[in-house]
Order: sequence, then C-alpha cells, then structure tokens
Amino acid sequence: MERHRNSIKFDHHWTKETFAGPGDLDAVGIIYSIQVCGPSSIQNLPWPETCRMSLASNTLVTRIPRCTPYNSTSELQHLPASTQTPLFHNPVTAHLENGKYLLLSGVKSIWIHLCSVFSNAWKKVSSPDAIPDSNQNANVIPPSESQGAIPHASSTAEGDRPVFEVTTHSPPNPSSAETAPEPLSSDSEADTMFPAPQAQEDLTFPVVTISAFTETGQQESSIEVPLQRSYTGRKPVISSSLADTPCATLGVMGLLDQLNTTLRTSHTLDTPSMSSTLEDCIKNNYDFGTAYGRLRAAWVTKDWNDFPDGLCTRKAQDQKRRRKALVGNRIVNPELEPRRVWDLYANRVVPWWSSDASLPMTSLTASVRPVSHAWMDTKDRVDVWTPINGKEWPVPIPKDASLDRIRIEMLNLGAEYTWLDVLCLGQEGGPREDLRAEEWKIDVPTIGVVYANAKVVIYLSGLGRPFTLNDGDLDSDRCWFRRAWTLQEIGEERIIAGDTPDGPLHAKPIDKYENYDTEILTRFHEQLRSISAVYHRNWWLSVTPKMFEVLSEMQNRVSTNPVDKVAGLAFPLVPITIPAYRESESLEDAWTELVNAMSVRNRGELFFWYHGPGDTGTKWRPSWEQVMKKPLPVGQYYSGMAVHWDREMNDNWFEGSCIEKVFVRGLAAGSVEKVKRRGKLIIKDANGAEHTFDIIARHKFPIPEDIYTLLGMDVFGLRLIPKQCWVVGRRLSDEKFEKMSVFEMVDDEVRRLKRLRITKEHRNILI
Repeated sequence: MERHRNSIKFDHHWTKETFAGPGDLDAVGIIYSIQVCGPSSIQNLPWPETCRMSLASNTLVTRIPRCTPYNSTSELQHLPASTQTPLFHNPVTAHLENGKYLLLSGVKSIWIHLCSVFSNAWKKVSSPDAIPDSNQNANVIPPSESQGAIPHASSTAEGDRPVFEVTTHSPPNPSSAETAPEPLSSDSEADTMFPAPQAQEDLTFPVVTISAFTETGQQESSIEVPLQRSYTGRKPVISSSLADTPCATLGVMGLLDQLNTTLRTSHTLDTPSMSSTLEDCIKNNYDFGTAYGRLRAAWVTKDWNDFPDGLCTRKAQDQKRRRKALVGNRIVNPELEPRRVWDLYANRVVPWWSSDASLPMTSLTASVRPVSHAWMDTKDRVDVWTPINGKEWPVPIPKDASLDRIRIEMLNLGAEYTWLDVLCLGQEGGPREDLRAEEWKIDVPTIGVVYANAKVVIYLSGLGRPFTLNDGDLDSDRCWFRRAWTLQEIGEERIIAGDTPDGPLHAKPIDKYENYDTEILTRFHEQLRSISAVYHRNWWLSVTPKMFEVLSEMQNRVSTNPVDKVAGLAFPLVPITIPAYRESESLEDAWTELVNAMSVRNRGELFFWYHGPGDTGTKWRPSWEQVMKKPLPVGQYYSGMAVHWDREMNDNWFEGSCIEKVFVRGLAAGSVEKVKRRGKLIIKDANGAEHTFDIIARHKFPIPEDIYTLLGMDVFGLRLIPKQCWVVGRRLSDEKFEKMSVFEMVDDEVRRLKRLRITKEHRNILI
C-alpha cells in the first residue's frame, strides 16, 4: 500500500507520521502510526486501550475519532470554511488502492488525542512507582470520607467591611496526595491571558474543607452518599457563604483582599486596570462568587495592562464564533464549546469565554468533567432559584437532591469545572424565554461535544440522588439507559455517582458467567458493560459501518419531545454540519435535515445497506419511521460509497458502477425468518450471450422477477470486502433512479462479473 507521509517531531523520543488505508485495524479508514525512537521496551508501556502496538515494527497505532472520508480533495471546497481543517497547515490526503482519497476532518482533535496518548503513557512509564491501571474499574468510585478544617465567615469588622476567613490546619496525614501542595490549574496554554500551569508552580494553597453541614445545614451522618458529605483539599475552593457575599458589601479594597487571599497573590490597587476591574464587579451587582469565577482564570497574569481589553476581546470572539456557527438552519461548527460552564471552585456558572475550561476534543488536558443524569418525573422534581446560575432560570432538580451536595461530590471526584444541563443550558420558566429558544438552536445540538472522549459522571437514579436499584427501574421510561439524550453522553470513561457502601455497584457475581444474586442485578451489570460497546461504536463510526448499530440503539430509547431522538443522533452520527434544533419540527423533516448533514459516506451506507426503499416519498434511503420501527442491517462491511446532496437543486446523486439491464429471479418471495435467500442474476454480455450469477438477499423484502438497473459498490480489494453489494431499482423516464431493494454477490461471482467488463461509470440522480 502506498503511503503519503508527513513526519513531525513530537519530542526527543517520538516521531509522528500519518497514513490511510486498511492497515493494522482491519477497516478502511484513517489511522496514525507513531514510530518510536526511544526506549526499546515499548511493548511494556501501559498504553491506553485506544492504541494497538505492532511489536514487529516497533510502531504504535492509535484509532482516530471524527475522521470523514471524501472522494477527492475537491470536495473540500464544498464544505464550510470552519470545517476545512488543514493538517500541519496543508490538507493531507492519503491514497488508497482504488484511487480514491481520504481527507482528515477535525485534525486538531486528532493531534490533541495523539499528544494525550503519548504524554499519559510517558508519564506512567517515567515514574518509578508507575503501575498499569488498565484493570481498574472506572465505573465504580469507592466511598471515602474526608477530614479537615471547616471554612467559616467571620462577622468581625475591620473598618466598615466584614472579614471572611478560611480556618486551616495541618492535615492528619501529611503524605496524603489529597493534601499535597498543588498549583492553580489552568489549561489554556495557547491563550497568553490565562497563564500556563508552569507559570504558577509557586502558588500553593492551604487545606480547605467544604462541609455539607455548613453549606446546607444537613447533618453529614444523614447523607447516604459518602462523597457528598464533605470535601477537603488544597484547591482554591470557596464556601457558599463567601460566594453569596455581594461585592458591594466588600467594597473595592475588600474585594481585592479576598481575591488575593483566595488565590495567594499580592496585587494592589496600583496594578494597572485593577481598580476599574473591581469597580465593574460592583457596578454589575456581582456577588463574590461571580467575580471570583470570572476573574480567577486570569488573576495571576503577569501583564495587567491589557486585562480589561483582553476579556472584552475574548467575549467578542466567543459571540462572533456563535454567530458564524449558524448558517441558515445549519450549525457549521459542530465542535463549538458550550456557552456556559459551572466553576466548582467559585460555585458559579460562568461564561465559557471568561474561564480557562477545556474539553477533550480541543485540549491536551481537559478540565471539564460533564454530568449525565436520568431526569425524574415532573412530580418528583422541584424548581430551584439559585445564585449558582445567577437566578437566570429555575433549576429543575429532584426533590431530595441538593446542588451543594452535588458540588461536594464533584470536587471529591477531582473536577474543577463541570457541565450540567440544568445549570448551564437555559431552562424553561426564566424571564427570557425568547432568548432560551434562540440559544437552544445551537446549544442543544452541540451538547455532544461536551461528552466526546470525556470522563463522564453519571447519576443513574436521578441527579444528585443515591444510586439504588428496584424492580421495574430498568424498564422505566425514566431509566438512564433508555433516554434518547444519554446516547451521546456515554463518554470515553464513566464514573457512576451517588455510590453508597452497600449499593448495586458493590455486588459480586456468583459465577463465571457474570450472573448475580437477582435478575435485576444481572441485567444492570450487563447494561453497564454494554455502554462501553456503545461508546466504541460511536467512536469508530467514521471508518466502519456502525451507523445502523447506533440507530438500533436509539430504537429502544424514549424522549419527552419526540424530535429529541433525531437531535440526539446528530453528534453520534458524526455529521459534517448539524441541523439547528427546532422543538416543533416534524420527525421526518428533522430526519431529512440530519441525513442532508451527514458525510457522503454515511449517506452511502443508508443507500447500499438498507434493505428496501423509503416509504415517505424519498426512496433511496429509509424514512424516520422505518429507521425507528423496522429491523436494521447488522454486521455489514464498509461500502466506501458516497451519496452526495446538491443543496441548490435539492438532488441526491450517486456516481459509480452501473449495469442498465439485468434480470433478477428467485427472490420474489419475501421471508419472515432471518435467513439468507438465494437467487439468480442473468446478464447479457456485449455479444448477447447470457451469464448467470448467484446472488444473496439477507432480508425479507421481495424482489419480483423482472428486468432492473443495478448500481454497485466499487470493489477495490476483495481481501478487504469479500462481497459486493448492489442496489436494484428502475431507470425512470427522466433518467432518475428509483431504489427497490439490495442484494449481494460473493467474491468469486464478483470476479466473474468483473471479467465481463460490462459495468459503466454513471452519475445517477436518486429519488
């Protein structure tokens, strides 16, 4: 196989090169190969499961997310500018055996993924105490209780302003990793306004404890989830009482003192722009939590001269990106960061642009740990007006849950920022309902980027609630495993929150077949294991025909608004663009827009592998009703074929192998069984001689005996694809093509047909 290489020096140990093709992973697609120039014992490194090591060539091969194949580099010109992502400043194409090309899309995330793989692996092997952790269960977080100081607010006044203190003491175990000095975290290395971590290594913080008792008044012993009782650590975390203090109460000097105390800095009012920045916090009626959340990421910057202008620039750039992201009814930047994020240190929801939060899709070290949860029934929820989101809208949470306890648990899980829909995504009931509907057009379809490749915290029994398992829970429409939106919220790693010492996560199997004491426990652990398979199906979707498996997964899920099932598929199906979210849109219209936004290859899978014609006007692909209620193809090979969409003419077209007249027999009788049906294909060659070929239908759709036109896959290597799929249909009077069904030919028959040289390349308008 020919390879087009572009080597880049990663550091003094590694060299990168790119190539495309079937390679080591038995799938036509794009993969990366990293030739190791360093230690000879690379096979002993604790590589992540996303990598595979080829020991013979001393090469690491890693899977690449969000790769989109194209017929040629010219297709790049038809994409929105925001999706034309060059690799190392130039588009890189890789040649395959059939003369087609693959073009990388979203290469920035690929580069970051590779860097993350190597930095994590090298850290582990460099440590003398490093041990492989591949056998650890990321779904189970053992309960633990923290001890330490309790922060409190003092009413003692100095002048006219109150003094807020954090009482600290030496931890009982000085060697504990939890209480070791830590630098202030920051991930925006590309932004000079937000200092990189190495610039803050001299900043260490005292031990701070946030207790559920001081935050909520609830006795810790009455809280079922140990991780929700208290948090102790050396992070610049503030109490809710301090966060709720108005900046006007503190005054400019008091606000400066409290920020310096919290972040261990020594700024003065003589610092350029300091006075005006703090005065703005008072004029805007901020409380201390809001001011702290908006300022802390850049507070330790070395250049304050451009501080106000820098924040204004970041805000303007963020607003511009969101305006440009929506073109007509399409989101042309599917990987747009969320509008807001919950800063757990400040206990405030802050604009993304004012934070140094980062996602796995766009950064080497992600600081956002998103939350996924099962929504409770309306009667079991309460709307809470909270200063955490500035009381912009009522926050719906379970009646027995607490945002303060959720915050404590997230801090104990090591999170600095989190994305939680009820806090960070505008909800109904706020004073600006018109603004919410407008924001949802972009914010709802792009939720998936928050969870992509992330470590996700999941509340299976409702947000913030202890995880329990009762009869009927797994069959309920409120079950997390059955909700439409959670299909895109699985993430790369998962932590089941709300864990209790005697909860279902601690049950042990009773035999080697992973059976448990009760049927519901056995079913639960089966489903828990299955979500990893769902993640890997989504992850590989761009280079293998996993689309129908993802669609099948959605068949079993439910949503409050029916159109949410379509919207919830947008990110898992890896489209080039994403349709804007419209709550009142019809299901078929929403599905049509999603199909139009798909990559040409995924549209090709719908055309070549779905068994029958569409039943709502469009014949070349299935309708939404068929996709959700009919059996779907499984275990198919990657066709590699493309169905294009001409936006101006609203035409769908396929260009490829065509045989205008063939006779099909033996498949007229449908079948209710899942068995292969065998038939015959009769073709006349250029001399009029008839040739008969064996064909197979793996579906129940009847194909009446008649003369048809065939459109077929290009077979560019039977060792990759041991069969050829043909779409059988009719050539209409206007030369358009109407799909009837599909069948297959195995490799020997494909070779016989190829030797006849009767197939022609033809551009076909599909109806």
